[in-house]
Amino acid sequence: QVQLVESGGGLVQPGGSLRLSCKASGNIFSINTMGWYRQAPGKQRELVARITSGGSTYYADSVKGRFTISRDNAKNTLYLQMNSLKPEDTAIYYCNTAPRAAGYWGRGTQVTVSS
Repeated sequence: QVQLVESGGGLVQPGGSLRLSCKASGNIFSINTMGWYRQAPGKQRELVARITSGGSTYYADSVKGRFTISRDNAKNTLYLQMNSLKPEDTAIYYCNTAPRAAGYWGRGTQVTVSS
């Protein structure tokens, strides 16, 4: 049974930083490309960044140069370091495989960027 649990969100001022974590259980992590997604109010869920099992990365243009995705295969944990945060980064952040699997969504973690 696969379970993904996100943590690390919170309220931060513009220009601030947060580090998100996603702990995976079940046999999906080490062999799969993993991704961070986000969904802002009234918008569709979108891919923010993804990382292959070998460490190759992709970033959406909106976060390139500000966010860094990483993974620790030994700990079955995915990370997202978010720097220079902007109000438009406000959303619920989720992890999942990439491409996404419908049955793997967790509860997400709320990130709010506001002064």
